[in-house]
Amino acid sequence: MRRNLIEKLLLIFLVGLFASGCTNTNEELANALAERMRMESGRLTATGYADIEAQQGNPSQKRILAIRASKIDAYRALSEQIYGLYINGSTTVGDLVVQSDTIHSRVEGIIYGAEIESIKPISDTAYEVTLSLPQIVANDLKKLYLQSID
Repeated sequence: MRRNLIEKLLLIFLVGLFASGCTNTNEELANALAERMRMESGRLTATGYADIEAQQGNPSQKRILAIRASKIDAYRALSEQIYGLYINGSTTVGDLVVQSDTIHSRVEGIIYGAEIESIKPISDTAYEVTLSLPQIVANDLKKLYLQSID
């Protein structure tokens, strides 16, 4: 009888430990994002870059497209901070030598309410765009994301 009681208590303890581990991961993600926003005055910021010469068109079109591309890159960086980054890698070994090593990454998410902090050329050939999210919007996005993974 006593052994059966000890086994049940141990099982309850392990189940509780496992359940708290799942919650702890979500709490750690939420706390890390909150700490980053606190350090940046309640705003989550991200910067994107783009090369002017990589764009197509005449010089004016190239500049406009570089601004647009750097803005999209900044949105991607905001998404990475809120939703994380999916990473998939593979390595092929032949004759005990690495033949190929590939890493793919992707990010998915929805960003709304981002504000443009700055758009500026950082050289004759590149633009930089910095976006920020108000704390309340970042919290909403974070909550929606955490609810979707529970």
